Amino acid sequence: MQTSGLNELEAVLAVARLKSFRAAATELGVSTSALSHTVAALEARLGVRLFNRTTRSVALTEAGSQFADQIAPALTLIRSAIDTAGNYRDTPSGTLRINTSTGAARAAMPLFMAFLQRYPDMRLDIVTEGKLIDIVVAGFDAGIRLAETVPQDMIAIPMGGPLSFAVVGSPDYFARNPPPQTPGDLLQHECIRSRLPSGGIYRWEFFRHGESTVVDVQGQITLDEGTLMLDAARAGQGLSYLSDSSVAADLANGTLVRVLQEWTPAFPGLCLYYPSRKHLSAGLRALIDLIRSSDLQPSAL
Repeated sequence: MQTSGLNELEAVLAVARLKSFRAAATELGVSTSALSHTVAALEARLGVRLFNRTTRSVALTEAGSQFADQIAPALTLIRSAIDTAGNYRDTPSGTLRINTSTGAARAAMPLFMAFLQRYPDMRLDIVTEGKLIDIVVAGFDAGIRLAETVPQDMIAIPMGGPLSFAVVGSPDYFARNPPPQTPGDLLQHECIRSRLPSGGIYRWEFFRHGESTVVDVQGQITLDEGTLMLDAARAGQGLSYLSDSSVAADLANGTLVRVLQEWTPAFPGLCLYYPSRKHLSAGLRALIDLIRSSDLQPSAL
């Protein structure tokens, strides 16, 4: 890491946000020892300790907390100035940091690859996590999430078409159990429960003819990852509630059977979203333009 003042300040904010020198070093693309040296050198010049360090934790001191709060807005302005200057380049360059879910990232991967091929001077830093975060506070340029979860104060750009979910089970499971005819029938079935990033259990949602229904299904197993739920359904463990795209191949080859289809209509799909800014970076503007190209829409989640 270069020891310029700007890099030192970026280092302090990264460690303060992630509460870990190791995680901050990974994000910044430097070694942990180099990052530690950078922060220590800044502390020596300031004559104050910014972080309290133990073998297990890192926390801002009172002076460090005040310092981070004061430099964060200034760095935001500096980044904005750099982005604005970059708008005058013929070819976008730099790094776009995007926060999204694993499923959304998988769906958008063809778009990401097309973007990098078109703009070889650009870099993408894609961070996937289940929970919805404040992308501004966390230092991201944009996020990709389901339209219904995008914060109202963000600008949202639709990506791809509508999405829908499917209730599925294996032929072996239905050889032992009659297919449910209504969402309420699910209470008599073994279901594969889904744990949300918040820690809560997802309650299956249904809608038909203006009537919405939510079912707190029961079952022996609870999972927090879609491919594991798919594997459990294939194995005949019970019914699973998964995206259409993730079960399409199984439905086509008969390894899974869909039920309650009339109760799972399509809904608005993914959106790229970003804060309202007067000056967008050339890279983000280029990605938005690519998303709006009808022949480069990502596949469904």
